[in-house]
Amino acid sequence: MNRELEYMFVKRARVWIPDAEEVWKSAELNKDYKNGDASLQLMLEDGTNIEHKLDPKTKNLPYLRNPDILVGENDLTALSYLHEPAVLHNLKVRFMDSKLIYTYCGIVLVAINPYETLGIYGSDIINAYSGQNMGDMDPHIFAVAEEAYKQMARDERNQSIIVSGESGAGKTVSAKYAMRYFATVSGSTSEANVEQKVLASNPIMEAIGNAKTTRNDNSSRFGKYIEIGFDTRYRIIGANMRTYLLEKSRVVFQADEERNYHIFYQLCASSHLPEFKMLKLSSANDFLYTRQGRSPVIDGVDDTKELSSTRKAFTLLGINESNQMGLFQVLAAILHLGNVEIKDRDSDSSVIPPNNGHLTAFCDLVGVTYQDMSQWLCHRKLKTATETYIKTLPRLQATNARDALSKHIYAKLFNWIVEHVNKALITNFKQHSFIGVLDIYGFETFEINSFEQFCINYANEKLQQQFNMHVFKLEQEEYMKEQIPWTLIDFYDNQPCINLIEAKMGILDLLDEECKMPKGSDDSWAQKLYNTHLKTCSLFEKPRMSNRAFIIQHFADKVEYQCEGFLEKNKDTVNEEQINVLKASKFPLLVELFHDGEKAISPTGQVPGTGGRTRLSIKPEKGREKSSKEHKKTVGCQFRNSLQMLMETLNATTPHYVRCIKPNDFKLSFSFDPKRAVQQLRACGVLETIRISAAGFPSRWTYQEFFSRYRVLMKQKDVLPDKRLTCRNVLEHLVQDQDKYQFGKTKIFFRAGQVAYLEKLRAEKLRAACIRIQKTIRCWLARKKYLRKRSAAITMQRFTRGYQARCLAKFMRRTQAATTIQKYQRMCVEKKRYRRKQAAALVMQTILRAYMARQKYRALLRESKVVIIQKRVRGWLARCWYKRCLVSLVYLQCCFRRMKARRELKKLKIEARSVEHFKKLNKGMENKIMQLQRKLDEQNKENRLVNERLVGLENTYTTESERMRAELSRLRGAEEDAKNKGHQVNSLLEELEKLRKELSSTQKEKKTIEDWAQTYRSEMETMVSELKDQNGSLKKEKDDLNRLIQEQSQQMTEKMARAILEETQQLKTDLNEERSRYQNLLTEHLRLEEKYDDLKEEMVSSNVSKPGHRRTDSTHSSNGSEYTYNSEYAELEDGARAAEDVTRGMDTSLTLKLQKRLTELEQEKQSLRNELENKEDQFLRARARDDVEFKKARGAELEYESLKRQELESENKKLRHDLKEIRQSLVGNAATSVGAAGSPAYKVVLEQLNASCEELEVRKEEVLILRSQLVSQKEAMHHKDEKETMTEPSVYVEDVSKLKDAGELKQAYVGLKDTNRLLEHQLQTQRRGYDSEVESLRGELQNVKEENNRQQQLLAQNLQLPPEARIEASLQHEITRLTNENLDLMEQLEKQDRTIRKLKKQLKVYSKRIGEMGAGQTEGQTSPGQMVDEPIHPVNIPRREKDFQGMLEYNKEDELKLVKNLILELKPRGVAVNLIPGLPAYILFMCLRHADYVNDDQKVRTLLTSTINSIKKILKKRGDDFETVSFWLSNTCRFLHCLKQYSGDEAFMKHNSQRQNEHCLSNFDLAEYRQVISDLAIQIYQQLIKCMENILQPMIVSGMLEHETIQGVSGVKPTGLRKRTSSIADEGTYTLDSILRQLSAFHSTMCQHGTDPELIKQVVKQQFYIIGAVTLNNLLLRKDMCSWSKGMQIRYNVSQLEEWLRDKGLMTFGAKETLEPLIQAAQLLQVKKKTDEDADAICSMCLGLTTAQIVKVLNLYTPVNEFEERVSVSFIRTIQTRLRDRCESPQLLMDTKMIYPVTFPFSPSSLALETIQIPSSLNLGFLTRV
Repeated sequence: MNRELEYMFVKRARVWIPDAEEVWKSAELNKDYKNGDASLQLMLEDGTNIEHKLDPKTKNLPYLRNPDILVGENDLTALSYLHEPAVLHNLKVRFMDSKLIYTYCGIVLVAINPYETLGIYGSDIINAYSGQNMGDMDPHIFAVAEEAYKQMARDERNQSIIVSGESGAGKTVSAKYAMRYFATVSGSTSEANVEQKVLASNPIMEAIGNAKTTRNDNSSRFGKYIEIGFDTRYRIIGANMRTYLLEKSRVVFQADEERNYHIFYQLCASSHLPEFKMLKLSSANDFLYTRQGRSPVIDGVDDTKELSSTRKAFTLLGINESNQMGLFQVLAAILHLGNVEIKDRDSDSSVIPPNNGHLTAFCDLVGVTYQDMSQWLCHRKLKTATETYIKTLPRLQATNARDALSKHIYAKLFNWIVEHVNKALITNFKQHSFIGVLDIYGFETFEINSFEQFCINYANEKLQQQFNMHVFKLEQEEYMKEQIPWTLIDFYDNQPCINLIEAKMGILDLLDEECKMPKGSDDSWAQKLYNTHLKTCSLFEKPRMSNRAFIIQHFADKVEYQCEGFLEKNKDTVNEEQINVLKASKFPLLVELFHDGEKAISPTGQVPGTGGRTRLSIKPEKGREKSSKEHKKTVGCQFRNSLQMLMETLNATTPHYVRCIKPNDFKLSFSFDPKRAVQQLRACGVLETIRISAAGFPSRWTYQEFFSRYRVLMKQKDVLPDKRLTCRNVLEHLVQDQDKYQFGKTKIFFRAGQVAYLEKLRAEKLRAACIRIQKTIRCWLARKKYLRKRSAAITMQRFTRGYQARCLAKFMRRTQAATTIQKYQRMCVEKKRYRRKQAAALVMQTILRAYMARQKYRALLRESKVVIIQKRVRGWLARCWYKRCLVSLVYLQCCFRRMKARRELKKLKIEARSVEHFKKLNKGMENKIMQLQRKLDEQNKENRLVNERLVGLENTYTTESERMRAELSRLRGAEEDAKNKGHQVNSLLEELEKLRKELSSTQKEKKTIEDWAQTYRSEMETMVSELKDQNGSLKKEKDDLNRLIQEQSQQMTEKMARAILEETQQLKTDLNEERSRYQNLLTEHLRLEEKYDDLKEEMVSSNVSKPGHRRTDSTHSSNGSEYTYNSEYAELEDGARAAEDVTRGMDTSLTLKLQKRLTELEQEKQSLRNELENKEDQFLRARARDDVEFKKARGAELEYESLKRQELESENKKLRHDLKEIRQSLVGNAATSVGAAGSPAYKVVLEQLNASCEELEVRKEEVLILRSQLVSQKEAMHHKDEKETMTEPSVYVEDVSKLKDAGELKQAYVGLKDTNRLLEHQLQTQRRGYDSEVESLRGELQNVKEENNRQQQLLAQNLQLPPEARIEASLQHEITRLTNENLDLMEQLEKQDRTIRKLKKQLKVYSKRIGEMGAGQTEGQTSPGQMVDEPIHPVNIPRREKDFQGMLEYNKEDELKLVKNLILELKPRGVAVNLIPGLPAYILFMCLRHADYVNDDQKVRTLLTSTINSIKKILKKRGDDFETVSFWLSNTCRFLHCLKQYSGDEAFMKHNSQRQNEHCLSNFDLAEYRQVISDLAIQIYQQLIKCMENILQPMIVSGMLEHETIQGVSGVKPTGLRKRTSSIADEGTYTLDSILRQLSAFHSTMCQHGTDPELIKQVVKQQFYIIGAVTLNNLLLRKDMCSWSKGMQIRYNVSQLEEWLRDKGLMTFGAKETLEPLIQAAQLLQVKKKTDEDADAICSMCLGLTTAQIVKVLNLYTPVNEFEERVSVSFIRTIQTRLRDRCESPQLLMDTKMIYPVTFPFSPSSLALETIQIPSSLNLGFLTRV
């Protein structure tokens, strides 16, 4: 201890001291601690110096702080110092800095609620944790679930996951994610998709059992234990739920800021729906039971949508619509019952007002009478031994009775729902094992604690006891396994507390006893508790200030319980008459809830599961009688019994613990309150686990880990070959106290603090080594620098000193001379200066005095004048200022107007630069000019009209004036006669005056109009001139715009080129996506097919095999004996028949899904077929029209051919007659001309004979050609063909009869046979030529139509262009047309050349055959003697091989044998090594060619179908064998290439030889089969990738991350308990070399099988993507791998992979780019992470990583040594801010299941089919070469 104190409590050592606010505060020692010191001198983190007093009695020193490299560990047991402050600090660092909510504490997973949605629960995370050891990945709820699932499968023992914590700590969410994990990784086999039902039960239970509290918006107000059942293959088959202690009081009362159960608010929010009108609901604020908390709405929660989810979950679990509405009726009735108002009638009675609306609604909903319900709500029946009384109830008791009835109804409804959920989760399959998930309330202590808190804390006492025993047991097993001496560890045993509660005369026993007392009360029960336990039990206390409360010392804390309400809650009594009224209801569901004969429910309030369930060590409850005693069993007794059953279940399973922590009470995201956290850590048992571990040897290292970590503390002589002995010797030297460590079989065990002590020694050793290295290097550098400086200094000093000495001598001489001169010179100067000063002073005084007098006089004079000047100047200045202001204002206005004009000009210039504006402006100006011209013309017209009008007015006025004068004269003449009318004269005069005024006004108006017209004309002239000027400027600008247009066109051309390039890239991307979707669809189709086959096989095996037989997976049958193909077909047929019998028992939902999927696929396929058929119908209709026209034309030709045939037959008869006569003459003259073979007569006869023979053969060929043509027109000319077939035998008989000699008959038969073949070939050639000619004519017609349309479009476009552009476009179009025509002519010329070459070759063949036939005839005419003398030549073998057509003939019955020998029983290894690559594909294609040659479509179809099915079958059988999959991928691709190469399509015949073109398929178009085979190749490729992935997956993490390729770079840090207790033992360590060897094996195998190089590149790219994705995903989920040294290891490993690519020549096709995210992650681990410049560098470097991945790596970065620094939180925030604008997926992990879309580039083979030899080892002797 003294040595430890000497090393640990020294200056700068860090310790933990208690603090009132932060619980624990970090401090640093200012000076060393010496034994006996009473205090410690400390400095806090904020720089404050304090003195920490030590306890004088215990002298306990403060807790030491762990080294920084241990802070933030995944497992708290990895900490060297195990104590409360270390645990709290580690959790805080992980939660606040690294944003990690999960941490291991030994066997416990500590989960802190982040109050924020995190993206760490997706399917990619589930896949990443699936199959992994618990210590290999970062802590997660999925890791615990995987551990439980794995142990269940490995140990065949049931498992339990116990999730506990405070309300709001996240228990329900953790349990939900655990169940989601099981549902995802296991799947189900039942007909109802149990995994979906298990997950669907969550929204139901949350709706009826969860509520908002002050601590949690979704708090579970009941405990539940869900058992998830699994079958023998560990797939989910069912589940069962048990509930505990529902908080019924919440139904009738809620505290402030709390809510009732969610379902009530969901119903109120959905009351507007039509189906809920009958419930008579309204807002939640209208009901007493939902408005008491004054918080009816939860932020971010839509209760209407939640109810929809709840109803969907009900439907999924089999609760039909009617039952759902029944449930909602009961719930609505409870709300209405709560609103029933009960009033006082008097002090002892109460009454319900008549016609209460809510009571009426309640009675209508539950089907009871209003009178009965109102009666028994206010009355109660009392029974005595003799009589029965009806007693009235006061208002308070009646209200309590109403609330008790509401609670009772809700409890019954809750139990009914749980019962039906369990029925839906139970299946008929036999359960093999289960995993239980316990979601139960944690330890609770409030200001007022009642019966509910008592039961909750009682349950936690039992769970804590079980937890302590399990931890103790694991520790003991570990010690015994390592053979460490086991000493009992003292730990807290809470059995006394449990006895206090549940033992005889315990608290529950006394409570039940008091409940049975007639006058029992809470006070009397409290007194019994005091009398019984106050003096006998130390854990029981009485509060000082209360007689109605008691205190219990629980394992977590002391809790004071208030006795008020204990008896009532324990009794849980309800008015029996109210229950009877409800039992008499007409509502069936309510009757079912309260039925007396219902099944006995468990004490938890739920029916135990039935039907195929198997329980371990849990006995089902016996049926209970309907006695009153059993009916009145107390709540405490029920809870105790159910808790006992739960403990029995947990003890029979292997438990896994999840402790949920609530970080703060305000639901703030990532906010950590140390006080609240410590309270929960103490309450949930985490600190007890730490204490138990710390009491023994908490730190444990393997010998290899210890040696690697502390090798620096060893000297070279200490290192021995035996690592264990080396570690023992070093430890004995470093740690003197032998009790501080123990040596086990495989590990070294250390006491608490010893690892920190060793880390301190290691850090000091490394620091000393660093200092020594630095000292030496700095000394060497300083000495070198010093020597260089010294040499330079000596040289400089030598020259400098000489120069300085010379300068000094010269200076001394000059100084002495200068001193003498200065002495005399200064004396003379001073004398002269004095005399000048004296004279000057006198003169200056005189002048100054005179000057001052004059100045005074002038000042007086100026003052008088200045006043006058100022007066005038000020006036003048004021006027000048006014003028300047006026000028300035005018200037400012000018400047402002100029600025506006310039802006307008600039804007106009900018607008004028665009072409559209120019056009628009130009067009607008033209229109404007025209409008102005038009307007000017109109104005001129108006002016003319006005002038005419004025002239008219003047004329009118003149006429009127004359008339008026005449009238005036007349009036004057008649004045004497009309004196009596004098008054009329006056009126006329007045009217005349008016007319004069009008005339004057008209003249003025005329003058005004003339002035306006003149002004307007001048304005128009001015405007026209301006427009002309503007037009000129616009023309100038037009040239500039044309130039700009050219520049813009060039820019647009470049822009279009870039856009086309981008569009091309986008199209490529879209093509790859479409290809990927198509291939994924194929994968899904294949998966459904395999699932269907597996189900069919499973049903067949279930019918055939015995009941106890376990089915073997089809993929494991490759090692067994292989049966023949016929037997397989027989078994499949039997299986199909058996499957038909069992189809009724199939998985209904799965069948529907399969049918739906197949229907969709069939519809898609049918649509494609319909489209293809439509196109074919169009083609056939067009072809039929051509055929009709052709037949009409051929009618006349057939008549002509028949006549020609008759003529040829008659000529043939004549020639035969001449031949017969010539032969007879030759026979008659044989004797005379035996020796005259060379005579002229003989030659002439022989020549005539040969000529006749040749003519005869030609005639024969013509006849046969005509006959074959007539046969081909059989359908059109059927009656003629019958007539001809009747005449043909007679002709043949006649011909044969004339051939009397047997040799001639044989020769004629051979000739006819050859001729038939020749004619058939010619006929097929003619057919193909005709078809191709028709197609070419149609193509030409289509081209002509397209050309015509294009010409019309071009013509329309040219007409819109200006003349210059039109001429240029026409020239360009003509050049294009001539170029295309030239190319077409060249193509036609090439075709004609090929045709000429083909015809020449055929002519040579025919000439050779005719020559051979002629030689044969000559040989037939030789004498018998010559035939005997000349040898008979055998068959010419070379000629036969040359004539081999590259086909293989087989009988139809040999097809099964062919498939069996060539596919099913073929060993890829032998074929790949000994034979040519792709040999099976070539053989199959040669067989297919023969079937095509003989025009047997059935044979082609069956061969292709059998081949495809057999390949699928062998791949299903040996799909896990890489060689088999690679072999058949290569052969399938080769078979596909052969179908393309020999299809006859020009696109695939470019690289063929002439011979290969002759071998093309002639009768069938197999394009559809090519697509099927391409799909098969895609499926094989995907299976190959999966096979490689399965092989590489175990190697990647070990080889790329865990193995130290560069030895000694990465140090080993202390590991926790999880790392040492993984579920699966190590099966061997893979290295990078293992990965490279495996990659080389893959590559060499594919090369041996002849896989296309392009396909190999795609496979390698996929391999590297898998390696990079798996490595990066594990790096992102493993904190221990994120360090600087690990980044170096990864970069080195990646460089080795790149070197492998370089060696194989595969560097340039994208495989290296798939590793880019991993490379960037490794670089991110190594770069500096401090300044803003570093942040910029990281953002520009990590382009292949998402923001989430970058932040995750930075959060996980962990220093391995003390010299490294952690990444600060501010730096991570800076990175997040700079990457905020990135548009990317938020997904954290890479998709390891992603497969790049595969393509199969056409790769023609140069191998000639006729040269392929079939080896005998393939057993294909039944094939015949053709």
